[in-house]
Amino acid sequence: MTDESWAGWYRDRRGSEAVILTTDGQQLRIRIRGTDFEGGSFDGLGPAPGTPAPEGLFDLADGVLDDCVLEWDLPLPVLVSGTVRQATLSCLLSLRRADPDLYLALHLDGAVYESNRAEGDFAAALATVQRALPPGLHLQTCIACAFSDYFPAPARGLSGGLACFRGAKDAYRDVVGGDDVAGLWDRRTGFVQEIWSCREFEPRPAHGAGTGHRGAFPLELA
Repeated sequence: MTDESWAGWYRDRRGSEAVILTTDGQQLRIRIRGTDFEGGSFDGLGPAPGTPAPEGLFDLADGVLDDCVLEWDLPLPVLVSGTVRQATLSCLLSLRRADPDLYLALHLDGAVYESNRAEGDFAAALATVQRALPPGLHLQTCIACAFSDYFPAPARGLSGGLACFRGAKDAYRDVVGGDDVAGLWDRRTGFVQEIWSCREFEPRPAHGAGTGHRGAFPLELA
């Protein structure tokens, strides 16, 4: 995967500054006030290995950024009647250890399609955006892909826990339900960010085989 960089802002009680968020679809990296942070989830950004823990510059909870706001924009491909168009997804994330709040807004051709104001994770927020889109418009992201799923469990994280099965496409096409996903779990290629998109994207089936544990998108059974 090729790195992408997204411009944004970081804010906390000490002030705000422009930042660049970089990701390869799996690992997130960001430099704030001269300190490098990284992690597999937006609520799991801790000092990079070898980086001394900053004192007095940030609020950390369990070693990761807390009590702060991240805001950034990223280009997001959208299928419009089968043709790929580039939209812009604006993300606003309030990080609080017990209860992060997420808001997404998709900008396309002068229109804005929004999530709820305080979504609990990227999967739910992107599903809300998809439901707001007119017929014929579909997000082309990992959460909407035919080869992604969550492990069958009662809960999922804010981001980054979505498994990609692009290395086992034929096997995943036959998957229906949590037991099938669990049986295929060790064949996953890795984990991806829900807002990532790669060249192997295929739209998720609306029903039946290939809908896995979480079902069709935007319908979610998990």
